Amino acid sequence: MSIGHTLLGLLESGPRHGYDLKRAFDEKFGHDRPLHYGQVYSTMSRLLKNGLVEVDGVESGGGPERKRYAITDAGITDVEEWLATPERPEPYLQSTLYTKVVLALLTGRDAADVLDTQRAAHLRTMRTLTERKRGGDLADQLICDHALFHLEADLRWLELTAARLAKLAKEVTS
Repeated sequence: MSIGHTLLGLLESGPRHGYDLKRAFDEKFGHDRPLHYGQVYSTMSRLLKNGLVEVDGVESGGGPERKRYAITDAGITDVEEWLATPERPEPYLQSTLYTKVVLALLTGRDAADVLDTQRAAHLRTMRTLTERKRGGDLADQLICDHALFHLEADLRWLELTAARLAKLAKEVTS
């Protein structure tokens, strides 16, 4: 995820302080990975330097100065271009799971155990996500569905690899 573009998009509704941006980000996108304040302020600094945001006001009170940021026309254009650009599909051609299976075979370990252990971990995660999805709002349901579909694809691969394990063992050890 592009943190900068996400913060720019949040600024389109109006100027905000860094604290407000962090809170909005965490509420909408950061359920599992909330932003650190340092990440917000370093990102805002970079966006300011690149002319994508401007300081709309500075408030001083009992603590440090609070800058209020506003998106610039260049920032709006940048968000529009980012939204219009499709994400590159990740083919996962160099999968860690595949590497572990092959290394297990090459070192005389039981590759079926590797697959079984991974399958169990995937199923546990899927149960957790399914429970979260049941209790979540629409946004949470959609993000859980995305993760569940990826885990289901991994499970299909694990089953296929388990069915072909003997053939794979012959190929990698010959």
